[in-house]
Amino acid sequence: MSDVVRRYYDESAEREWGRLIRDPYHMLEYIVTMHHIEKHLPEHGLILDAGGGPGRYTIELAKRGYDVVLLDLSPGSLEVARREIRNAGVGDRVVQMIEGTVTDLSEFEDESFDAVLCLGPLSHILEVGDQQKAAGELVRVAKKEVPLIISVISLYGVYMVVLKRLTDELLNPTHEEMFTRGIHRAAWHLGDLQGEGFTDAKFYHPSEVKELFEDKSVETLEMVTWRASQPARRGD
Repeated sequence: MSDVVRRYYDESAEREWGRLIRDPYHMLEYIVTMHHIEKHLPEHGLILDAGGGPGRYTIELAKRGYDVVLLDLSPGSLEVARREIRNAGVGDRVVQMIEGTVTDLSEFEDESFDAVLCLGPLSHILEVGDQQKAAGELVRVAKKEVPLIISVISLYGVYMVVLKRLTDELLNPTHEEMFTRGIHRAAWHLGDLQGEGFTDAKFYHPSEVKELFEDKSVETLEMVTWRASQPARRGD
């Protein structure tokens, strides 16, 4: 799984950097996400941005005076992050950039961070055992009584897209696992293909995320399901 996802984000690092500002729809996603992040962060401290990609949220948090560690699976994304962190002039606040995975945070001691963000990586972990391992690691490195801010791709959101824009996909027998278990397996696995479309993904029912972390003795403070009206077509 890691190689499949790493390759996808290596090849789309520039697009991912611009994704949240490319049009009003994606800008709204960024604004809503930052609103909920701000509600729960401490006034200051060290934050882990686990799976932060090219650093859009890392840079925003650094601008607000937080110290940030950026971890991501994709070296291509981290290269874009280095450039953009330098351009933003916040290198003194980004204390580390590490290539790694949320299933193994052994780089960090227990209770290292004053807040932990994981905005998306769980949506690329297909196996339940690995999801449990990632959740355990995110909890382990967070100090007691600090916020963990987790986001995943909603299974309901995927259903809405398919029903509205991709109705032919309903008849595709290769998507049975997506509709029954929320798992999308990318064409990258087939080697000879060019990997069109999305990479490996796990789409979650809200209760799955809640249970995943409450099993680790984490109290759920807030759950937000968000989906704005999406244009019928949009570019990459």
